[in-house]
Amino acid sequence: MPKPEIHVFVCAQQRPAGHPRGSCGEKGAASLMDQFSQKLIANNLMNKVSLVPTGCLGPCRAGANVLVYPGGTMYMDVKAEDIDQIIQTHFIGGEPWADKVAPDAIWQ
Repeated sequence: MPKPEIHVFVCAQQRPAGHPRGSCGEKGAASLMDQFSQKLIANNLMNKVSLVPTGCLGPCRAGANVLVYPGGTMYMDVKAEDIDQIIQTHFIGGEPWADKVAPDAIWQ
């Protein structure tokens, strides 16, 4: 596998039901991983993009969260129907998809 140009981290944190912070796992992170993988294959991007499930990325209330490098772009409240737009706009087009980019205030 060649060195990836883009690294995508999908929060897969799973906390117990009723946890006050919630988790991206309860917001469909496992399905997001599967769908991202299928869409990357369909767009012939598996040699360009590294897709990795990860633990908590921080702003749980904004999940499911997806972090993309280079650039450190955090996408929030990502749903399956957002994946095509993220791939087309960011991974292929080179610009983050502003509609789902987490504002800096999310970290406060």
